Amino acid sequence: MTNSYESPFCTRYASKEMQYIFSADKKFTTWRKLWVALARAEMKLGLPVTQEQVDELEANIDNIDYECAAEREKLVRHDVMAHVYTYGQACPKAKGIIHLGATSCYVGDNTDIIVMRDALNVVKRKLVGVIGQLAEFAEKYKGLPCLAYTHLQPAQLTTVGKRATLWCNELLMDLQEIDFRLSNLKLLGSKGTTGTQASFMELFEGDTEKVKKLEDMIAEEMGFDGVVPVSGQTYSRKVDSAIVSTLSGIAQSCMKFSNDIRILQSFKEIEEPFEKNQIGSSAMAYKRNPMRCERITSLSRYIISDMLNPAFTAGTQWFERTLDDSANKRISVAEAFLGVDAVLNIMLNVTDGLVVHEKIIEKRVMAELPFMATENIMMDAVKKGGDRQELHERIREYSMKAGSRVKDEGLDNNLCELILNDPMFMISKEEMDGIMKPENFIGRSVLQVEEFIESCVKPVLDKNNFKHESVEINV
Repeated sequence: MTNSYESPFCTRYASKEMQYIFSADKKFTTWRKLWVALARAEMKLGLPVTQEQVDELEANIDNIDYECAAEREKLVRHDVMAHVYTYGQACPKAKGIIHLGATSCYVGDNTDIIVMRDALNVVKRKLVGVIGQLAEFAEKYKGLPCLAYTHLQPAQLTTVGKRATLWCNELLMDLQEIDFRLSNLKLLGSKGTTGTQASFMELFEGDTEKVKKLEDMIAEEMGFDGVVPVSGQTYSRKVDSAIVSTLSGIAQSCMKFSNDIRILQSFKEIEEPFEKNQIGSSAMAYKRNPMRCERITSLSRYIISDMLNPAFTAGTQWFERTLDDSANKRISVAEAFLGVDAVLNIMLNVTDGLVVHEKIIEKRVMAELPFMATENIMMDAVKKGGDRQELHERIREYSMKAGSRVKDEGLDNNLCELILNDPMFMISKEEMDGIMKPENFIGRSVLQVEEFIESCVKPVLDKNNFKHESVEINV
């Protein structure tokens, strides 16, 4: 325990992997890698930078004296210049050429893009994992009939596996968004104070081609296929807004899944994993609360609301830049990623161990099936010569009686018995039993699952080398 605030993202929710991506060490070593890339490109393009200086910078990327940087920042009140100074202390031969021609956003903004790229790749890997596990679940239960709902009222039947494809499909939509963001992500490059590259034009004595080549070389070294075509001092803050919006989309899909599971657990049809020694309630020892799915819902709500932060920031940037973005974005963007990481960790855990109670599902189906079967019964009676309108009215009357018996008296649904005993329907017990099979009412559910997995999911899993993995979380 400590005597100061600690973010629950770090102590309870997000993975060490994602925490590192947004750590100070990742940030400042990336700053140094960018300074190395800048110096190397400047050397190759003919500026007075030596191989010895580049080598010295490269050898000291991880040699960061954080105490020295903190002390220097107190003095100069500028984080980038504090780290330029600290790097220079470790690299005396290269001290004079560090950050040559650059502005603070050269390291700050380019690092933010690199960090978001790396974080998106982690999110993508885990998202693929959830999609794969849901697809396995859908395949396993593709033929198990269950009640489907509209307005949270029993409608027709579906199957457990078909319902899982709905969750899976939304996550596939999110994966497409992730791929789009990654494929279109560009470095800021070396644009200078107002985006005009004036300082680099001065360094290269007006050689436009060398200024453009400088950016290409830096982008290639940092693993990007290009830089943004135009900018002010910063990359457009709409990039942050778009990426956090994509993360919000994942949260929306996961919240839909978790809320469905919470309702199904209340119905006793499907439950999230529950460990042998897990305690569901401090007061009621018998309870099995859907705590993991509740946490998914809770964290997803935070991520969705966080989407507004970068949106407002993008809309309030003045001309070539203003600094009211900095404090907000370092919190909102990081926490959006930490939140989605936490949600996907729980999703991986839950989808790996969903418990399906088939007998309860069957019992609830059979309690409602007589109502759903009435149209088939009526059509068969019409084929035998019955009057459709008279049959419809009789079914309506019997349905009201049976519904009242269930809801007001707590008895079983006797609609089928009422119909069997009415000669108007001309139906035998054997014929009724033939109709009253749940699999007769699931439409193309099984085929839809098979087609969806084969045409939509499998290509994605193959492309991304999906491997089923178990993830343990703090309950």
